[in-house]
Amino acid sequence: MHLLHQRGPLHDLPDTPEAYDTVLADVVEQALARLTPEGNLEHPDCVDDIGDTALGITSLLALAWQRGKDPRLPEAVHRSLDFHLNERVYTEDNAGYPNLRVRNSGLPYARYTLAAGAHPIGDWPSTVWALLQAVNVLDAADGLVDDEQLSRLLDVARGYWRWLTEATFFNPQEAGNQAIGCVVGGLMLAAHLPGPEGESVRARALQLYTEKIRAHRVEDRGAALPPEHGGAYDNNYGPISLSFLAQAHRVSGEEIFAEDGEALARYIDARLTNGGFDNGGPRYSEQHSAFESVLGLRYFGARIGADLGRYRGDSRWARHAVKADGGVDGHFAWMLVWQIQNTTRWHREPSTAIARHQLRAGTVSVAFDTRMTPAVVEAAGTYYLPAAVNRQHGFGPVVDGFLLCRPMGEVRVRDVRADGLAAKLVTKPVVGRDHVLRHIQSLYVTDGTSLWVTVAVERLPGRPYLLAGLPYATDDGDRVLRTAEGEVTSAGELRLTHPQSEGAHHFDARAELTQEQAAFALAADPRGYGNPDEGWRHLVSSTALEAAPAPGAPEDLHVFAVRYGPGGPFAPAFERDGEVLTVRTEAFTARLGEVAGDAHGEPVLTLSV
Repeated sequence: MHLLHQRGPLHDLPDTPEAYDTVLADVVEQALARLTPEGNLEHPDCVDDIGDTALGITSLLALAWQRGKDPRLPEAVHRSLDFHLNERVYTEDNAGYPNLRVRNSGLPYARYTLAAGAHPIGDWPSTVWALLQAVNVLDAADGLVDDEQLSRLLDVARGYWRWLTEATFFNPQEAGNQAIGCVVGGLMLAAHLPGPEGESVRARALQLYTEKIRAHRVEDRGAALPPEHGGAYDNNYGPISLSFLAQAHRVSGEEIFAEDGEALARYIDARLTNGGFDNGGPRYSEQHSAFESVLGLRYFGARIGADLGRYRGDSRWARHAVKADGGVDGHFAWMLVWQIQNTTRWHREPSTAIARHQLRAGTVSVAFDTRMTPAVVEAAGTYYLPAAVNRQHGFGPVVDGFLLCRPMGEVRVRDVRADGLAAKLVTKPVVGRDHVLRHIQSLYVTDGTSLWVTVAVERLPGRPYLLAGLPYATDDGDRVLRTAEGEVTSAGELRLTHPQSEGAHHFDARAELTQEQAAFALAADPRGYGNPDEGWRHLVSSTALEAAPAPGAPEDLHVFAVRYGPGGPFAPAFERDGEVLTVRTEAFTARLGEVAGDAHGEPVLTLSV
């Protein structure tokens, strides 16, 4: 079974001018065949996300005319622009819309669905999208759109901006991508307005970004991020926000957008596996955007020197939004326009910078969460998520059903590169049910093909084991598939267990249910509105790899040793010299300094082949 939305890496899509001309040529032919006598370019099956779609197709036709001067396009643009201005601009308040600050303003807006009161909650982002489609048409209007239409369109775009920023609350869905998109619309609109008015709109856009978006950023894994639907980051919408930041920087030149975009890009690079898999978010866990992410990933990947294009997108939306039959939909068309206009090339080499929340080399990667517990482990093409036991989630030692991975104090990290190896030592203070403070040393070492994990902790009572992950997905090159197995070897006994109980609170990796589906089943609100991250935290138990303590450890320690990925026999040896623990495997020798660290309390690690 495939994960629906995680397909090929986005940098695999051809992005030459010729490739984009082919895309636009297809859009043109579809649009001309679809154009109704009234000038409607909407897909026949379009019901929601509809208020901006015809104008989006119009903007693509305008761009195609700019690039190729197809003589069929001026009339199509004229008719379709008339349709939007006459049929899709609403000025009467939508029944039931909850976010108005001014009733009966008479300002224009775009509807999420056409029927009054049917689903008004989406009118704010639909109006943002319509503003962006409008300014893209204005940008391409020279020699294509007559003065009367141009004046009407500019008035509507100005009205959209005022409705978004005066008649309604700003960013009512707490969605960073929508909010930054609105700012971009204001910045682009300002260029079409006369001097003082243009400067006023530009200043207001920058003020909204500073006071309403930037001032409310949320921290995750050490990065300050634009909040997305009430959370820090969503793996579908986060890269879309990155694209908006790229466009904001392109059209304004303001350094604040470059600074924040680079911070978000470094965060994405750290959380993204080598193979491009990612999961988690307050709106979607596994759904991935596609062409909407390309601009930001390409633009900021080049700026920070990272291969962000490895991000796996939904190739069904490889170039533009489509309906179930594959027909073009104008929703998000502005991002295709900007993607074509921007000529930044993909940066394809991994960043060489050491990142606290990532270990990556070759085909192996570990993405760590804020607490420096692995969020995703990747080795030999398999992706492992944190497993769940007794409502506790993570990687770490388990004693009497209690998982020791939540820190009680500062987590300290040391990175070392030596002889083709990359290593990260994490020292974490934890407290168990017995209220005893213990320090766990977790060593992650990779040669780019396999990953060795060694976890040392003072001897635990009972029969402890290492919760070593939930094998969840594998990579066949073109698609991400579900799995319930992985190539893992342990120095002690290794068990792959599955939940003994059934039901929504128990996740069996052998079942067809995806992580996102399971998470939404446990969320407080319906799919698309609930928080899958919060829902997933309600999981009681899951499929899990459980590794018994390794033999030959010093008497006062429990040491767990696991290898993810290929290799021959695995029989690590351990020696204790005072407070220094030496770990020897078939691939390396590592010396872990005393738990207290050096004179500044920082972990000490030496590594050699």
